[in-house]
Amino acid sequence: MPGSPTNAIYIVVPTYNEAGNLESLVREVLAQDDRLRVLVVDDASPDGTGEIAERLARETGRVDVVHRPGKLGLGTAYIAGFKRAMELGAEFVGTMDADGSHDPRSLPAFIATAARADVVVGSRYLRGVSVINWPMQRILLSWFANRYVRFITGLKLTDCTSGYRLYRRDALASIRLDSIKSRGYAFLVEIAFRTHKLGWRLAEVPIVFYERRQGRSKMSRGVILEAAVTPWRLALGGRRYARRS
Repeated sequence: MPGSPTNAIYIVVPTYNEAGNLESLVREVLAQDDRLRVLVVDDASPDGTGEIAERLARETGRVDVVHRPGKLGLGTAYIAGFKRAMELGAEFVGTMDADGSHDPRSLPAFIATAARADVVVGSRYLRGVSVINWPMQRILLSWFANRYVRFITGLKLTDCTSGYRLYRRDALASIRLDSIKSRGYAFLVEIAFRTHKLGWRLAEVPIVFYERRQGRSKMSRGVILEAAVTPWRLALGGRRYARRS
């Protein structure tokens, strides 16, 4: 596989049983900018997602794959992807869901905003509510969850739980990634909080969030509980996150 360009932008995509979504997502991402590469972190998907990722790596030369032995949590998948992307020379590292809920056509806006920010977050709530095919109770739950996180942590983001992001390499490198405790979606809150406390510049771009195209959501009761507790843990221990490693 050819080496990465010095200005490479890696998009980390954690997967588990996303065989029906992965190929179209990867090809749409790569079409947005020649600097973009995709790094798939697959948790031994029984539906063949990992094999599809390997085929795309051979066909495109712009896809890398990390295979893990099983479902180990979203947060650890991101950490594995971040570490591998930085080993490969990434200047920026992004994250996207594999299920089609994040539109790759927004990536140029992320890249442009990264010229003045170290962490760029795609927000569903920057311009009202930009969510497609969610029932009202789910929209309200997400909206109130973000209000809850902002109130406790002091984060100024309108969408603290968005998984569509772009990080400057130095911002990620300043965090002791292995010390991050969150394993589910609370990971997104924790890494935003840590980068904020370390003085990195956070910015948002508006996105439209689409309900997943195929398959089922992987949200569990334990993930929801962790998301409720994590903001308090971060706020109460905030001082120790204000030191760069």
